[in-house]
Amino acid sequence: MTSFQPEKRLHVITWGCQMNVYDSARMTDVLRPLGYRPADTADQADMVILNTCHIRDRAAEKVFSELGRLRVIKETRAAAGLPTVLAVAGCVAQAEGAEILARAPYVDIVLGPQTYHRLPEMVARAARAGGAVIETDFPVEQKFDFLPDATGPQLPGGVTAFLTVQEGCDKFCSFCVVPYTRGAEASRPVASVLAEARRMVAGGVREISLLGQNVNAYHGEGPDGRAWSLASLMRALAELPGLARIRYTTSHPRDMGDDLIAAHRDLPALMPFLHLPVQSGSDRMLAAMNRGHTADDYRRLVDRLRAARPDLAFSSDFIVGHPGESDADFAATMALIRDIGFAQAFSFKYSPRPGTPAAGAPLQVAAEVGDARLQELQALVRQQQDRFNADSVGRSMEVLFTGCGRKPGQLSGRSPYLQAVHASGPEWLIGTTAMVQIDHMLTNSLTASLLPPVPSPVSDMPRANPLLERACA
Repeated sequence: MTSFQPEKRLHVITWGCQMNVYDSARMTDVLRPLGYRPADTADQADMVILNTCHIRDRAAEKVFSELGRLRVIKETRAAAGLPTVLAVAGCVAQAEGAEILARAPYVDIVLGPQTYHRLPEMVARAARAGGAVIETDFPVEQKFDFLPDATGPQLPGGVTAFLTVQEGCDKFCSFCVVPYTRGAEASRPVASVLAEARRMVAGGVREISLLGQNVNAYHGEGPDGRAWSLASLMRALAELPGLARIRYTTSHPRDMGDDLIAAHRDLPALMPFLHLPVQSGSDRMLAAMNRGHTADDYRRLVDRLRAARPDLAFSSDFIVGHPGESDADFAATMALIRDIGFAQAFSFKYSPRPGTPAAGAPLQVAAEVGDARLQELQALVRQQQDRFNADSVGRSMEVLFTGCGRKPGQLSGRSPYLQAVHASGPEWLIGTTAMVQIDHMLTNSLTASLLPPVPSPVSDMPRANPLLERACA
């Protein structure tokens, strides 16, 4: 006779990139066989995982600040006879594991991003030993070989999803901690990716974003025993019935090969919006950053991509104030932005990451200089983004409807260029694509009108996850 085991509650706090969002969902999957089900807040949870990011400035201090809040919750629950397992995961855990346990000894588990497939074992060890468990070594095995089937790491609405296909990076840019926290480049086998994609589509997903720290370096083993490129993988994904859209991020210009450029030309499902980080427009800074390409290499690559797909739009990443950056270097970055024209960009002021080459480099740029350059760059990028959105007004385009809008009877969706689009329409359009005309540009979104013929609700129409559907009233 088996004993009754009450259901346990799990709360995951996720910081950082889309890959962390995916990882948090997979940690939830890993813990489900132990009886853990999601909890809305930390004070309701028997286990709390803080999934951290090391990219932003003062990342470690922000983790310790949050751990102080969670300590109060843990102690309050303990006083009521409710033990709480507290775990720190992700890139800060990988980089600062020993420091976390030294400064926050009430933490039970510290695990790096490559070891979360071992979470059930760590939970059991923490319970048996009554002390902290740390797992931050890079394991020999690939974690994806040991994970259960995903149950749906999709975004709210169930229509779009992230799917990690590659992790780690071998580029060693001077400013970046990824090679030290995520390890060397590793790719999932094609069969594993396709199986997870099929499950996602069966659950209502219509758009999949392939994730990797350097996703276009993907080289997963194919069913034929050969290493497949990202382009080959996307060609296989494009054949899945019900999958309307494919995206991928983040890319490195050095790995944008001919086959990937051809995929942008050949695959209608591959959206015409590419995030292609360049970081700087100065060759001197690009060399200091160890990027491995010049500004004109990037310009020529953009020209080739636009020749293959004339409607392709670009977003990028920029860092200002990297050690040694002069006024002339910054001016070269501004010139590249004007030359290319971006629909979107993410820009940051350089901040040192412990252990990276740039952290100890001479000629650190003064904070006030970096601040001024960042404001100037962001103003230019905002002008370009506004111009791109304004140019969308009057155009017809296909929108994937992902949920309800803020107003009664309104739907929200995504354009091919990741713009937020709102249109009035029947709720059964959620999870489908439809043609619209863009009517107006708002500050951060577009409004649109459905164009005839509006799709009819038929019984075999692909739908979003029915558990997440609701009336747009």
